[in-house]
Amino acid sequence: MSEKPLRICLLTYRGNPRSGGQGIYVRLLSRELAALGHEVEVWSGPPYPDLVDDPRIRLVELPSLDLWNEQALFRTPTFTELRDPINRAEWGRTMLGGFAEPRTFTLRALRRYLSLNGQAGFDIIHDNQCLGIGLLELQRLVPLATTIHHPITRDFRLALASVPSWNLYRRFNLWRWFNSFLPMQVAVARGLERVLTISHASARDIIDDFGIERSRCRMVGNGINLDVFHPRPEIERKPDHLITTLSADVPLKGVSYLLEALAELRKERPTLQLTVIGSPRRESGTAELVHRLGLESAVHFTGRVQDVEIARRYAESTVAVVSSLYEGFGFPAGEAMACEIPLVSTRGGALPEVVGEGGDTGVLVEPGSARALAAGIRAMLDATPDARKNMGKAARARVMANFTWRRTAERHVEVYRELIAERAHARGNGHKTQVVAPTSWRRKRKRAAAAAVKTRGAPAEQGRAAASALTEAIAGVDDRA
Repeated sequence: MSEKPLRICLLTYRGNPRSGGQGIYVRLLSRELAALGHEVEVWSGPPYPDLVDDPRIRLVELPSLDLWNEQALFRTPTFTELRDPINRAEWGRTMLGGFAEPRTFTLRALRRYLSLNGQAGFDIIHDNQCLGIGLLELQRLVPLATTIHHPITRDFRLALASVPSWNLYRRFNLWRWFNSFLPMQVAVARGLERVLTISHASARDIIDDFGIERSRCRMVGNGINLDVFHPRPEIERKPDHLITTLSADVPLKGVSYLLEALAELRKERPTLQLTVIGSPRRESGTAELVHRLGLESAVHFTGRVQDVEIARRYAESTVAVVSSLYEGFGFPAGEAMACEIPLVSTRGGALPEVVGEGGDTGVLVEPGSARALAAGIRAMLDATPDARKNMGKAARARVMANFTWRRTAERHVEVYRELIAERAHARGNGHKTQVVAPTSWRRKRKRAAAAAVKTRGAPAEQGRAAASALTEAIAGVDDRA
């Protein structure tokens, strides 16, 4: 197997490194791939990532209508914008209550790739959980792997379970939202050659929920940014001070159970405080719960802050808490451990893989239970300062041994090379790439391909015409399987 540097295209429909785990993944994975000597192009929709300054990393911006931009939420596109069939699909599906970005981003990526007319020169395309319909066509042209951090089916079930059965309007809106992209993602995932994921728990759930063959899945793990998340011994820890990270105020994060646990613990420890990295969403009910439990003076939301500020807040807190009902990996747990802060975490999803089961690196409790969280936090607060300090040191040692971005990048490259070799072997034997696509997609693709063949002109013009014909034909297809 060749060990030459690879030319990698990394796709992400949203690239903001501070918008959650997927943004962190793109920024730090691209950095380490480049450090290993590979050339990386990151194709991203807005908000765009702030990539590491490295000549081997290039950002390619694929503008969208950006309808979820908080500064211009659900804006009305211009007539010129709506001349683009992909923009029309994005606007129409969003106005009907759906989430179109994963789908339309991959169509834009396909259009750009086709317009390059064979000059892209990528060895591998790596999709960061877009799972849009355009990937099926891209896979015919170049080896393609996708990362599924965890199956969004879990988010759907937990979100639906959090809504009372009588609230039919809210339940319908959730159904409409998730079903605007989930059937497509399941169908596309089943048709891709290689699926990467970040934990054994996620791998099991993806196989179960998406029906993907086990032989197509590879566990590559995740890393923690140790340049930022490390001990700060010069900062003194505050007594009776908890901290948690709320990257997204959704039921999956289990913050309501933590607030109930805090209310119970404050009966014994009235000075107990909680810092929440993030902001409550108006529709989530978190702010109302804080008020109902009488915790206004005890809970402090930071809003969006830089990662260096998160690390500083960890350094001044007594105990970190991860209350999630499910995590595909759990960056907040790993980042807290890297900062040597004692940790109380649920067993949701992959969190036991990150924290460890031995009890020397953190306390694990059952998810979805305020009583269990309160018991875990109480035990940690009742421990001696030396015991908490030793636990923090053991937690950082675990991160250093298992969750560095360098090792994560090396595992990715192993999978890339495996897939490239398989594709080369198949071509050598005259085999075509097999893609299981929805029937409506296959029908549209055939018509688009026929239209593209009829184009005339210079090669570059042919490439642009083919791209336009293909993406226009498929932009409106109903891709549900």
